[in-house]
Amino acid sequence: MIILSKTRVWLTSIICFLSIVFAIPSFVDQTTFNKLPSWLQHSVSLGLELRGGSHIQLEVGIDEVIKELQEGIVDSARKELRKKNIQYNRLTVQKHTDGSRILISLKNASDASDVKKILSKVEKELDIKVDGSNITATISKKFTDATAKKAVNESIEVIRHRIDETGTKEPMIQPQGSNCIVVQLPGIEDPAEVKRLLGKTAILTFHAVDEDLENVMAREGEKPDLQSKAGVVYMPESKGEGLINWVPIRKQISMTGKHLIDAQMNIDPQTGAPGVSLKFDSGEGTKKLAELSAKYLHKQFAIVLDDKVLIAPVFQSVLNQGSAQVTGHFTMKEAQEIALLLRAGSLPAPLTVIEERNVGPSLGADSISAGATATIVAFVLVALFMILSYGRFGAFSCVSLVINVMALFACLTLLGATLTLPGIAGIALTIGTAVDANVLIYERMREEMRLGVKPSVAIAQGYKMAIGTILDSNFTTLIGALFLYEFGSGPIKGFSVTLFLGTVISLFTTFFVTKSLVALWLRKHQNDKEIVI
Repeated sequence: MIILSKTRVWLTSIICFLSIVFAIPSFVDQTTFNKLPSWLQHSVSLGLELRGGSHIQLEVGIDEVIKELQEGIVDSARKELRKKNIQYNRLTVQKHTDGSRILISLKNASDASDVKKILSKVEKELDIKVDGSNITATISKKFTDATAKKAVNESIEVIRHRIDETGTKEPMIQPQGSNCIVVQLPGIEDPAEVKRLLGKTAILTFHAVDEDLENVMAREGEKPDLQSKAGVVYMPESKGEGLINWVPIRKQISMTGKHLIDAQMNIDPQTGAPGVSLKFDSGEGTKKLAELSAKYLHKQFAIVLDDKVLIAPVFQSVLNQGSAQVTGHFTMKEAQEIALLLRAGSLPAPLTVIEERNVGPSLGADSISAGATATIVAFVLVALFMILSYGRFGAFSCVSLVINVMALFACLTLLGATLTLPGIAGIALTIGTAVDANVLIYERMREEMRLGVKPSVAIAQGYKMAIGTILDSNFTTLIGALFLYEFGSGPIKGFSVTLFLGTVISLFTTFFVTKSLVALWLRKHQNDKEIVI
């Protein structure tokens, strides 16, 4: 017997109604969409191949990350050697055929064991070899790979933050290989501005200015005569009107931008010039800023962004509040861009654009048309098969199929998922497989009725005996979809999302929508008051 529960019927009706309501915005034109209530103005987001846009592949400068790591080890080792009063002829990063390594040439070979201990203390992940007075240290491959992976993952997060700052919606950002990142920007026809933001490393560092060397002013493009000194490098500072001020900067980084928590463009109330206000964290950042401003009080100090001096001011007071104001020869746009880059965070390595493709809206329209055609054809053929095979029960399945598609689009809309071309393939596949459960149930019903069982009992037995097989087959599909989503990328994930949602929704339509329609029809045409669901 089938028992018809009013609660289930009402619940099913409400879910079906809401599915249709939230799916409608995805099927109407823009004019009608704009007339909808604000709470209903949400539709399925289209992926790159459907909407058009830009595909950019970036290469992460892993070599720069390793180089910076090695130079940090060299600086730390130099300090420790001085403390131990160990003399050396050479301490540098040396290029080699299979990469680069740290080379130390000692004046006294007897100090080799002490130096080896010092290097191991500075960095545990070093492969150290001693050959008389010469010591070579190479970063282990395991640590190099881990550093590279970390740099790529950090770059992805920074890129995502930067793109979000520009207002770009539904970007697809994912790693490719060991040192590349793919960025897809739907709806962005001219990615030049975004590429410029992505390509900037935006590494903020604070350096002391060497007092023994003088600044050198030169015209832009000129190569001035710059004095050399160990541990000092000249960096350019734009002074406007084609003038560049070359500032002698100490290589040692006194502070990095990792403690920076906010950066905003503002106008200096005294000069009216655009500037950038910096705010550091209340812990280490505030402490370091106070120490530096006290140490270099009334001395010149440089704030460097991407190896270019933003400004080299003189500390006029001790900064104890964790904030600073940077002013210089900025235009309003430059100040806004610097603030945006600093808010978005520093990339751990430079990014290089190695591939760029533009997908035109016309190609996207063709893809949508082809996908829609495939979906409609699949729906029509499945509907014809069900009606021809099972008559009015097949028609009930077709109604459920419509609800299935509507509910799927409603879920994609509410979840903020992006529909891709493989996602449309997933919908077409869902349409084809959504009626599998109904076929199993109907065939069970036929078997029972051939044995002379009463129709109401046959229907109840059909659902009862097929439920195990239906759940087994659908759960295996769900497991496959989960693995596709976890280990797949890009288009594969789009396919897995629609497949997963379509499978879950098909279970609902089978055991709630179709079953309710069958029971209601049977109640109307059979004089049996005990038929319930």
